[in-house]
Amino acid sequence: MLDKPPGSLSDLKTAITEQHPKLSKRLRQVAEYLLEHPNEIAFGTVAVISKNAGVHPSTLVRFANAFGYSGFSEMQRLFQQQLIEEAPSYQERVRIAREELGDEGDDTPVQLLGHFVDANARALQHLADITPSEDLDRAIDILANAQSTHIVGVRRAFVVASYISYALRHIDRKAYLIDGVGGMYREQAGTLSHEDALIAISFHPYAAETQDVAKAAVEKGVPLIVITDSEISPLASEASVCFVVKEANVHSFRSLSSSLCLAQTLSIGLAYKLDKQQA
Repeated sequence: MLDKPPGSLSDLKTAITEQHPKLSKRLRQVAEYLLEHPNEIAFGTVAVISKNAGVHPSTLVRFANAFGYSGFSEMQRLFQQQLIEEAPSYQERVRIAREELGDEGDDTPVQLLGHFVDANARALQHLADITPSEDLDRAIDILANAQSTHIVGVRRAFVVASYISYALRHIDRKAYLIDGVGGMYREQAGTLSHEDALIAISFHPYAAETQDVAKAAVEKGVPLIVITDSEISPLASEASVCFVVKEANVHSFRSLSSSLCLAQTLSIGLAYKLDKQQA
């Protein structure tokens, strides 16, 4: 129906309102669900959204096409971006957490420590339960066969990326942290060779810089190992191996313990493999 897709969620809502009378019964059903449940649309799968909206999954694709999008995921990104922009600041999350806790808002540091320890212990056990051994083996094989390993992760993910770089260098592997100094992400990604490997770490909100580096790697045929927090992460579909890590979340503050544990497992697992090959 539209030649050019709306570029923002606000514009899409306006377009939906204008086009609503012209839509078929099923597409009107989708339109009403989208407007009433924006948060569910942001990170739900097509299967779940279509079930909740009471339509066939293909109807969601037809709806997106009707508004000029190549597919549902392209339209979905508008809802995701809106959530990112509306996310509260770190200080605001502290205030909200204290309000939610009520009297417990006066938790002592040692009580807070207990909350974080318990949550991280559960998250670490979950990581062990859900991580397929074949994925670990595949990732370690990729790293063992790579001439050099490049690692990218920005903002919160930078902690994990820098640790992997540190660990790999300590087992005498060529490791290069793509840190974008001077805004040179593209230039650093340009040094990737098909004989190398890329480890990309990205959590919601998924950084465009990491996505751009990963895309450049895939275009060169570079194996891509992804550490992320959702099966619908933009990097997941391009990965040679994708690890989905569910971090502990205490009062809206997310940990990195599970991601760092996975990073350590890959690094030391690689060291073990290389040592066995040399024995």
